Amino acid sequence: MARRVAEEMDVVCGEEVGYSVRFEDVSGPKTMLKCLSVSCLIIRYVTDGMLLREAIADPLLKRYDVIILDEVHERTLSTDVIMGMVKEIFHYRNDLKLVVMSATLDATSFQTYFDNAPLFKVPGRLFPVEIFYTAAPEPDYVLAAVRTVLQLHVSEGPGDVLVFLPGEKEILEACDRLVRESASLPRLIALPLFSSLPPTQQAQAFAAPPPATRKVVVATNIAETSVTIDGIVFVIDCGLAKQKRFDPRSRVQSLRVTPVSQASAKQRAGRAGRTRPGKCFRLYTEESFLRQLPVAFFPPFSLSLTPPPKSYAATSPPSSSRSNDSESPISPNSRSWRRRRQLRSHAR
Repeated sequence: MARRVAEEMDVVCGEEVGYSVRFEDVSGPKTMLKCLSVSCLIIRYVTDGMLLREAIADPLLKRYDVIILDEVHERTLSTDVIMGMVKEIFHYRNDLKLVVMSATLDATSFQTYFDNAPLFKVPGRLFPVEIFYTAAPEPDYVLAAVRTVLQLHVSEGPGDVLVFLPGEKEILEACDRLVRESASLPRLIALPLFSSLPPTQQAQAFAAPPPATRKVVVATNIAETSVTIDGIVFVIDCGLAKQKRFDPRSRVQSLRVTPVSQASAKQRAGRAGRTRPGKCFRLYTEESFLRQLPVAFFPPFSLSLTPPPKSYAATSPPSSSRSNDSESPISPNSRSWRRRRQLRSHAR
């Protein structure tokens, strides 16, 4: 994000625009110090954890005039602490401004917490997104995602595909299967996208594919918000993500595969409606969406002793009416898909 903003502002990343993440700080003197000139704009992108570390040395965050918390629907313990900390800072600094942003925000709760703060709604371009659910739970969401991609490549028109899977292992497995399965299907390339991927390989996911070629980006929830991949028309959502969980018995924090929230599912579907009308294929039933997925994600304070399911099939076995191998069970045109409604997504 910092590199893109620096490029659009025609400045050097690390001077007027910088960023700070774990083990990497690209911030020059102009970025670190408050600029007194009106014509000088200083922007610094940091993670929530890095901002908390800064607050240890600078409790009033005097370095900043405006703090923007984006995608606050992805609530974490750090972001909740930051909001509470900034609310206390307001008692000592009248000049500090806080902007809380999200496309799927429960604005009423945040307005109440921040003493009836003003609400601004910024409309965007609206494109319809058709939502499809499976008629029965999928026992293997990786295989289901691969089959859906192949079926889309054969039956649907032009447009790139974005697949959401929980982690790096599942992504590499899906990409490997797509390479093998698509040997007989030309004009199809699969590209992984996750946080630990080198920047040069991450850039390939955003580059335009060769002419008459469909690009398939298999990503974690890193592609759920904040970034837009041009050309995405189809989204395949497994409904799972890796979230941090704290075990009070071992006192160890770990990543666990858990169902996403309804807000995150809407964000994922919205990736298909950024530049044109699209379709979203959810690899779980509508009942799972309404009853098993929480409305929003809340930072966990207690441990759920039940292990996370590999898929939503843990709640009920596949029905006997599933089609045989001659018809892909996750084909968009088969009876196992249920088109329920259209989602109006907005591109920010």
